Amino acid sequence: MSSSNPSSALRKLKVLVVGSGAREHALVKACRRSAMVREVIAAPGNAGIAEEAKCHAVKADNVPGLVTLAKEEQADFVIVGPEVPLSLGLVDALEAQGISTFGPNKKAAHLEASKVFTKNFLLRNNIPTAYGETFTNSAGALAYLAKKSLPIVIKASGLAAGKGVTVATTRGEADAAVRAALDEGAFGASGEEILIEDFLPGEEASMMLVVCGEKFLVLPPSQDHKRVGDGDTGANTGGMGAYAPAVVVSKKLMSRIEDEIIRPTLAALAREKIEYRGVLYIGLMLTPAGPSVVEFNVRFGDPECQVLLPLLETDPIKILWDCANGALDPAAAKLRPYFAATVVIAAYGYPAQPRAGDVITLPPAENLPAGVDILHAGTARRPDDALVTSGGRVLSVVATAPTLRQALDAAYATCAQIKFAGAHYRHDIGARQLDREKP
Repeated sequence: MSSSNPSSALRKLKVLVVGSGAREHALVKACRRSAMVREVIAAPGNAGIAEEAKCHAVKADNVPGLVTLAKEEQADFVIVGPEVPLSLGLVDALEAQGISTFGPNKKAAHLEASKVFTKNFLLRNNIPTAYGETFTNSAGALAYLAKKSLPIVIKASGLAAGKGVTVATTRGEADAAVRAALDEGAFGASGEEILIEDFLPGEEASMMLVVCGEKFLVLPPSQDHKRVGDGDTGANTGGMGAYAPAVVVSKKLMSRIEDEIIRPTLAALAREKIEYRGVLYIGLMLTPAGPSVVEFNVRFGDPECQVLLPLLETDPIKILWDCANGALDPAAAKLRPYFAATVVIAAYGYPAQPRAGDVITLPPAENLPAGVDILHAGTARRPDDALVTSGGRVLSVVATAPTLRQALDAAYATCAQIKFAGAHYRHDIGARQLDREKP
């Protein structure tokens, strides 16, 4: 728990945003638009963030370095974007210094750091989820697989940047996934323990909550697009686009999710003395039998964050600050009756071996349509000031509009103006929802 007082929000805050992706660029923009914030800095940031905030070359996994930076910069508030620093206890370390921080503590972050921990938590608390078993050696895992029907899901237990999951449709694919993790070290320490889960049929949706103990604010449901290619083809990625709200989560279904998943989860966390403050990301499978938990993440999704923040009418920074300081008032938060969509533009070779160093040409900011932002992720500046690719997911083009079609049209029109060698993106973000809207 932070030692800061919510009333200190009456003064203007100096905010440190930790991370370097488009999610963090979205958070920086939210800070710049907030009446509560006088200054925003970032660590380590990226080339786009550097145009809006001073960036400090401290990596997101350097907990001592980030604590030192926050103290030296006299930050009033730290917003932690990625999961790794949360799992390493950054929130605990900052709050020990009296610095208000948004994000769960190390104990709570175990919900993402260990898929095995989360599966056991869900099963023992009777929260809907697929049955699964845990293995640390390939012989036992392969013997178990031989008795199971296909498809089957194999997950590295630890953090794997969204790439540690295989949905195997053949025996060969399933066996190869097990051997890759347990025998070949494909995911390093994160894959030394694996989870083999029953496959759940249905459609996926993402539900993000701002949680403060047993109080929670439900953000609009969203859908991520994990596969690299149109029509959900190709390899899994960190996410190629998203949209919100996802109407597949109807009001009736939302009520079930709250009653069967959200409230039981928060009650179980309280029973197990896990104090939770921050975003709880519930990955859902909407099965014929009802909603079921695929996974928990302990931070905003990327790219979901990019479409959720613009849908908040209430200042997002006020919501995060109040949550961090134990003063979250879910009833006071207001949403905009809009749709938001984001399209991720990726580097040549992503997700296998993305190429760095390609020069990027962007349309002038003043030429962007209303409601459109270009958020940077894998970008850097060369010494000659040229903007170049430096990661797999390079840019996230976000658009907000009264309808999903308008938001997508604006996003794709902007994508068409962005140029770099090998750039690729999906052309069917939101297609499921658009199909549902057809008469």
